[in-house]
Amino acid sequence: MLYDFLRAIRNEHGWSRSAFVLSLTVLIAIILVGVIAYQIQFHALEEGIVADKILVEKSSRTLTLFRNGVPLKSYSVALGGQPVGKKQLKGDGKTPEGDYIIDWHHPNSDFHLALHISYPNSTDVASAAARDTIPGGEIMIHGIRNGLGFIGPLHRLFDWTQGCVALTDAEIEELYRAVPDGTPIEIRP
Repeated sequence: MLYDFLRAIRNEHGWSRSAFVLSLTVLIAIILVGVIAYQIQFHALEEGIVADKILVEKSSRTLTLFRNGVPLKSYSVALGGQPVGKKQLKGDGKTPEGDYIIDWHHPNSDFHLALHISYPNSTDVASAAARDTIPGGEIMIHGIRNGLGFIGPLHRLFDWTQGCVALTDAEIEELYRAVPDGTPIEIRP
């Protein structure tokens, strides 16, 4: 797909074969350096650490784990494709805002592991009913789609989920271990 895109640019702009090969090589090198740099700087959360709260701040695209009010670690995340505003209805591409809990672990997700968020809560259901809409559901914190984990942190270049909170595969593995069912999650604008 990327090759076809670059080939189309080559044809449109009249690039020589050598210019095309050089551009493709540079692009691949930039991607590899980014992935390697991320792997080098990734500091794993210590084994056995258990979080007692999650805070997602949509405006800064961060998820922070807490224990006894002390931040343990923060992660950069991708959100729903329409990240501004509170989720109002199924299919709006928004990530919810409010107070929820992690109510179950999903080991067989289409994405590399997932933690289910208790959206919609009773307030969300009542609000949707008042608008005669369906609030949606299946909102999770998850990794990258199975089979695409190699893209690592590059997935954060844009908001791509249907309303979920996405991390790299290594990061969701940490959360999966550190976040028990029943952990409160606050999602702020």
